[in-house]
Amino acid sequence: MALSLNILSLCSTSSSTSKPHIRTPTCHLAPFTLSFKQQQSSSQKLTFSLAESVSGATLAALISASLFFVDPALAFKGGGPYGQEVTRGQDLSGKDFSGKTLIKQDFKTSILRQANFKGAKLLGASFFDADLTGADLSDADLRSADFSLANVTKANLSNANLEGALATGNTSFKGSNITGADFTDVPLRDDQREYLCKVADGVNPTTGNATRDTLLCN
Repeated sequence: MALSLNILSLCSTSSSTSKPHIRTPTCHLAPFTLSFKQQQSSSQKLTFSLAESVSGATLAALISASLFFVDPALAFKGGGPYGQEVTRGQDLSGKDFSGKTLIKQDFKTSILRQANFKGAKLLGASFFDADLTGADLSDADLRSADFSLANVTKANLSNANLEGALATGNTSFKGSNITGADFTDVPLRDDQREYLCKVADGVNPTTGNATRDTLLCN
């Protein structure tokens, strides 16, 4: 439709000398050809410009998307100075953390069976809902650590300092060695305290407190 209108607009009528009542249309195609080329050039430029815009938008979208589609494990990095290694929600059975500084490290929901934390500094570390069955926590600094819902059965807690640690919910220390452990200000269920008092013995070498006294045993 546009092409037809353009052609018509370029055509003019002229009277025939031999037949005055008949007007013959005369079309000037050269100007139209030039105009078409100009339109084609403009169209190519517009197309190229649009392509550049779309390409730029697509690249930006891909970059933005890549920021969201990250390895899910990286979203759960353990906190603290243990580098960038993931320690939350991981199977770290038998892992050697002995003597390391792991202040406020995040071990939530991790499997830490037979893991070695001997002498490690774990102030404020979280073992929420973690499995510490058979783990070695002897001589560890566990002040204010969170053991809520954790399984700490058959673990070695000898001479560990648990002052102010949390042990709420179904936390279990059944079968663990607590000789010389300090449980000062650790909230324990009555049945758990009663059980620990039956096996409590020794004095913590760091605080000088007797284990039975810290458990408020009768």
